[in-house]
Amino acid sequence: MKKTFILDTNVLLHEPRAMFSFEDNHVVIPIYVVEEIDNFKKELSELGRNARQVSRYLDELRSDGSLSKGVKLDSGGTLRVAITSRVLPPEITTDRGQDSKILAVALDLQSQLVGHEKLIFITKDTNLRIRADAIGIDTENFEPERTEVEELYRGYTTLEVDGELIDEFYAKNSLTLPDPYYAPNQYLILKDKHNPSHTALGRFNLQDKQVTPLSTVPRTGAWGIRPKNKEQAFALDLLLDDSIKLVTLAGKAGTGKTLLAIAAGLQKVAEDQAFQRLLVSRPIFPLGRDIGFLPGDVEEKLNPWMQPIFDNVEYLMGMSNKNSGKTNRSYRELIDMNIMQIEPLTYIRGRSIAAQYMIVDEAQNLTPHEVKTIVSRVGEGTKIILTGDPYQIDHPYVDVTNNGLIHVVNRFKSEKIAGHVTLEKGERSELAEIAANLL
Repeated sequence: MKKTFILDTNVLLHEPRAMFSFEDNHVVIPIYVVEEIDNFKKELSELGRNARQVSRYLDELRSDGSLSKGVKLDSGGTLRVAITSRVLPPEITTDRGQDSKILAVALDLQSQLVGHEKLIFITKDTNLRIRADAIGIDTENFEPERTEVEELYRGYTTLEVDGELIDEFYAKNSLTLPDPYYAPNQYLILKDKHNPSHTALGRFNLQDKQVTPLSTVPRTGAWGIRPKNKEQAFALDLLLDDSIKLVTLAGKAGTGKTLLAIAAGLQKVAEDQAFQRLLVSRPIFPLGRDIGFLPGDVEEKLNPWMQPIFDNVEYLMGMSNKNSGKTNRSYRELIDMNIMQIEPLTYIRGRSIAAQYMIVDEAQNLTPHEVKTIVSRVGEGTKIILTGDPYQIDHPYVDVTNNGLIHVVNRFKSEKIAGHVTLEKGERSELAEIAANLL
C-alpha cells in the first residue's frame, strides 16, 4: 500500500530535493508551504538559495501536469500541491505563521484515506510534531541519512594479536594482516593478547594490504606541539600527510581538534612550505548571512567570530617564542606575512582555492549541502580539514545525526585520499575534561 507524505516548509528549506526522496509514494505539499517558501526567496543566504531551488523544481513539474491533481515523478510516485478549507479546533490553533493551516491540510487528507492507507506528516519542527501527534496524525522527522554518533566510524580500532606479530611489525616496519578488510587510512592499535602493555600503533595501507607505522609525525611534533595520546597521534599523522587531501576530526570540547589542525597547518606552510597559505574559517551562524553593518573592514567584523582561532594561534606563537627565544610575536605577524588568512565561509561559493592548507572549524554547524559547497571549492594542491563537535549544534535545521561533519565522515570513509579520527580524551585541562563529561 502506497503512503502519503505531507512535507513541512523546513524540510524543503533544509533539502530542496526532499520532495523526490519518498520512492513510489504520494508526496503532498500544502499551498501554505509554498507561501512560506516565497518569503525566503529573496534572502542572500543558504535558506534563500534553497527556497529558490524549491520554486524551480515545482515550476518544472508544472510542465508535466497539474500540481493540483498530481504530477507523476520519475521514482513512480506522485507530487501535488494541496489546499483545504478545514479549520483546526480553537484549542489547538496557534497564530504562529502557517503551521495550523499546514496541519489542517494533513488532517483533511487523513480523513479522506481509504482502508489501510497511511498518511505521515514530515517536519523538522519538534513542537509541530508534538502538535500533529496530539491530533492523531502520524509524524516523523526528515532524516535521510541518520547516523547515531555512537555508531559513527571512529577512524581506528583495537586489534588483539600474538606478541610475535608486534615484534615483527617493529622489526620490518610493516605487518600483513590475516583479515585485510579495513577502511583506507584506518588506524590500528595492535595489542598483545597475553601482555596488554605490549602494543604498537599503525595505519592500514590499502594498496599493500599492510599496517605501516605512523611515519609523518616528526619527533618535534608540529610547530612545537606533540601528541598527548594515541588519538592525537593519529590525527597529527593525517594532518601532516600531504597525500591525504581531506581530514575530518570529531570530538568533544578540549580534545585538541582545532589546535592540532592549526599547528599542522603552520608547520606545513611556514616550515615545510608545502602550501602557499593557511586559510582558516568557521561558520558565521547562520552560514550565508552577511557579516553585518558594524564599522571596520572584513577582518575587524570577523574578530569576534574568529577569536577562538586567534586564541589557538596565540598559544602556538607562545610555544614558538619559547623555542626560538623571540618575544612579542602574535598572530598578526602571520597575517601580515601572508602565511595565514582568516576568511568567512559566507562568500566561498564560486571560488577555486588552490595550494592552500584550509581549516573549517565548527563544521558540525554545516548542512550536508553547505559542506558539499565548501569541499567542492578545493583546487589543485589544497588540503582541507573539517573539525567539530557533533554534540554542539547551533544550526536550527541540523542535529547530531545529520550535520555536515557526520555526512562527510560517512561518505569519505572508503576513499584513500581521506582520513578521519574521533578524539575522545580531553587535554585542555583537568577541569575542562571533567566538565565535558559531567555537564
